[in-house]
Amino acid sequence: MPDPSVPPTPPVPLAALLAREDLALRQIAGPSDPATVIHWAHTSEMADPYPYLLGGELLLTAGVHVPEAAGSGAYFDDYVARIVAAGGAALGFGVAPVHDTVPRALVEACDAYELPLIEVPPRTTFSGVARAVWQLMAQARLAELRRVTEAQQSLAAAASRPDPVPSVLRQLAQRVSGRAVLYGPEGTEIASAGRPPEAAVNSALAHLTQVVTSRSSATATDTVADTHLAAYALGAGQGFVLGVASPQGVPGDHTIASVAAVLLSLLTGEHQSGSGAARSSALVRLLLGAPPEEVAVLLGAERWVVVHARPDAHAPDAVAASALGAALGSPLVDLAQDVVRVLVPADREAPPQPGWTLGVSAPASPHEWPAADTQAARALARARATRSGLVRHSARPGLSALVPHDEAEAHARALLAPIADTPALTDTLRTWLSLHGSWDRTAVALAVHRNTVRQRVARCASLLDTDLDDPDVRMELWFALRQ
Repeated sequence: MPDPSVPPTPPVPLAALLAREDLALRQIAGPSDPATVIHWAHTSEMADPYPYLLGGELLLTAGVHVPEAAGSGAYFDDYVARIVAAGGAALGFGVAPVHDTVPRALVEACDAYELPLIEVPPRTTFSGVARAVWQLMAQARLAELRRVTEAQQSLAAAASRPDPVPSVLRQLAQRVSGRAVLYGPEGTEIASAGRPPEAAVNSALAHLTQVVTSRSSATATDTVADTHLAAYALGAGQGFVLGVASPQGVPGDHTIASVAAVLLSLLTGEHQSGSGAARSSALVRLLLGAPPEEVAVLLGAERWVVVHARPDAHAPDAVAASALGAALGSPLVDLAQDVVRVLVPADREAPPQPGWTLGVSAPASPHEWPAADTQAARALARARATRSGLVRHSARPGLSALVPHDEAEAHARALLAPIADTPALTDTLRTWLSLHGSWDRTAVALAVHRNTVRQRVARCASLLDTDLDDPDVRMELWFALRQ
């Protein structure tokens, strides 16, 4: 059987649940391994719970499904085997009202299949057990957040010391209880911290850094000899790679290592190189009035795409914005109130980024950057409305190519004149039409209530004196709104 895919929740040691005096749980079969963890509690009275398990559960049952003759047959063997095959972490059996004691055949089956069997006393409800699991998870989550926060602070402090790179590596190795290595563009080890791992692990980590540079990937991971390995490319085209080896590989370690990678990108980054000087020169020339197309050569590309991005779980911050820019291969990052904008060379494809929603413009030359910025904003709104990780602006020729630009603009101004002075109405109508008249998706894209969308669209129909249910009308309005 393949390894089960456990839920993305902080694991809870089974021993911690058994230690809760208010539950009075007792393990009566299976191995007593302190490393046994559970990811949640699930109640089921199905004779075959396999299809309903994700893996890592404490399965709770009162034995309603057990037939009267189960003790003399293979019923419990089959039942426990299916739980183990599904990746269940433990089985909790409630005593009373169906069974006065835990069936002996079930105890023997759990011993045979090495599945921890927990006796749940009559006074303890299954909901109470589930609540205790979630309480322990919340405590684990809080502890992990505190650990990550403290690590971020210590890494930032290390980056401000006179020897910032070795200091950051030492802090990182300490925080993940492992080893941190900085590799140069040629794959040579520049600096390291932490206890050296076994030769096989060290060799595998060096190979993983080569995978990152050869494939132009932002990160790569592997597991060798129970050691979690990770490699992080530092910045865009720098050639430096951060390698991390940790014995546990818990989710918080990845967050801590990512922060260290961003700091090391800044410390070893392009702002210390010729390309960084070129960007500074380009900025100065723009401020002094040079046209964008003149300074674009200094930035290293003639055509660009604009990327608008929003993180899925929280408001963007400077560290997250820098990390996104590094992942997209561009240091040209702008952090606004709720959106990160990145200017990316058109020859570098902007791939989807885990934890982010992205809108990408069509390739544009410097004098087209304002239009590309609008395209990216609309693509991001559509991506959020359709719950897609990434939406690209389509640059295919449309009807506008068949009509002279001046005539198309004049027609659009005349048609949209009744609502032209109210941006909220034009934006709502444009978004509503782009999402095929979906009230809910338009509300998500505009971050307003769906009733507000209905009111605005109704107002547009009234002011324009037209029937928005008519597909011909919608087509004409869409054509006008795109001018």
